[in-house]
Amino acid sequence: MSMPFYVAPEQQMKDKADYARKGIARGRSAVVLQYEGGILMVADNMSRTLHKISELYDRIGFAAVGRYPEFENLRLMGVRFADVRGYQYDRRDVSGRQLANIYAQTLGTVFSESLKPWEVEIVVAEVGDTAADDEIYRITFDGSIVDEQGFVAVGGSSEHVSTQLKDRFAADAPLSAALNAATRALARENGEERELEASNLEVAILERSRQHRKFRRIHGRRLTTLIEEGKSGGTAASGGGDTTEDEADE
Repeated sequence: MSMPFYVAPEQQMKDKADYARKGIARGRSAVVLQYEGGILMVADNMSRTLHKISELYDRIGFAAVGRYPEFENLRLMGVRFADVRGYQYDRRDVSGRQLANIYAQTLGTVFSESLKPWEVEIVVAEVGDTAADDEIYRITFDGSIVDEQGFVAVGGSSEHVSTQLKDRFAADAPLSAALNAATRALARENGEERELEASNLEVAILERSRQHRKFRRIHGRRLTTLIEEGKSGGTAASGGGDTTEDEADE
């Protein structure tokens, strides 16, 4: 009779963490950063239908990297929680911190209790009435939660992207300059510079001055114009444009 195979709990956790990190590193990165008009969210994503960036609630956005079915489950869970809480209490009672904590608890439970951890890393961002009130939370596969200041990069080679972004970040930058900083950081993801066109990017903003729902996608001619203005050092107003899209995620 063979002896049962024993693996120490510490080794199990290390193996699961390594597995999750490798899975997340296979995907492209995303960045979330403040700009003069609110919070900008940019993902290296060629798909037009499988979104890495979404709206969770009136002033709260969601960015994720890793396995799409897993972070899509988390997105839907967050939307449902926000809808129910806003209906039962008040829309102002729904906060990014609450959602970040729920995601951290969920991922922590999956990581500790399941054989396979979820290969996801997510960001919950809430735009405030002033820049000082903005909140950006990064939640990792094991349920760790970090309150980030100013900007954050997740997924892929996020440490390298974060280093690139740190050199270019300015919290009061106009939208075109902030987008340029984000795309240049993402373009150097693996240490090799490549050209990121509008078709490679998923871009959205949480726009501080907007009434009610702050989330807005930017694409089409508006995105191309902002990219060109960023490259030329010009500025762009954060509002307007005929190719933005208001999107309510189901």
